[in-house]
Amino acid sequence: MGAKIVAVSVNRKSLSKKQRATEILKRLKLLYPDATCSLDYSTPVQLLVATILSAQCTDERVNKVTPALFTRFPDAESLANADLTELEELVRSTGFYRNKAKNIQGACRMIVREFNSVVPNQMEQLLKLPGVARKTANVVLAHAYGINAGVTVDTHVKRLSQRLGLTKYTEPVPIEQDLMKLLPQPDWENWSISLIYHGRAVCKARSPSCDICDLADLCAMNREIT
Repeated sequence: MGAKIVAVSVNRKSLSKKQRATEILKRLKLLYPDATCSLDYSTPVQLLVATILSAQCTDERVNKVTPALFTRFPDAESLANADLTELEELVRSTGFYRNKAKNIQGACRMIVREFNSVVPNQMEQLLKLPGVARKTANVVLAHAYGINAGVTVDTHVKRLSQRLGLTKYTEPVPIEQDLMKLLPQPDWENWSISLIYHGRAVCKARSPSCDICDLADLCAMNREIT
């Protein structure tokens, strides 16, 4: 986390939604200059698998599971041919392990069969893979290939974007569409990663620390300016 921001408080109502998003992004970059994907991986397929496992599970827990998983099954071919029961046991502690193991194997079989064992670098192709929606596809494209195809919307990004008043939607796809209109494309993934950091450290689900939040004056939860 970066140093505490010394910024002049702004009147949220005097700014357009896009101006507020721009200012929030600027502050997030100062707060979390080294923000990056928290999942441990070495290859695109490992990132894909780790992201699938992260659904309704913490990155910390996923990172405890993947060393043994990737030692046993390091690539798409080995995952495609894995014994499903063994695969399930290796990912059991991430929750919903049967469905996750099934999707991982199904995705890897399609990667081997249709993409020459290489994780595709196009959104449309990634979305064909079992267990892959836009969140997973955005993470893979951004961190494995450096492609900002959209804004990754996880539980933190959803919660904070709503609290900040940047979207009124509750579903990931319309939230993503709202954010894509407000933010410059090169910063789409940086926005998501920084909000995740901020959600973990400050704007927590049950007890947000508004009194120490560097975004408070820009936030719709600030009743003094709502």
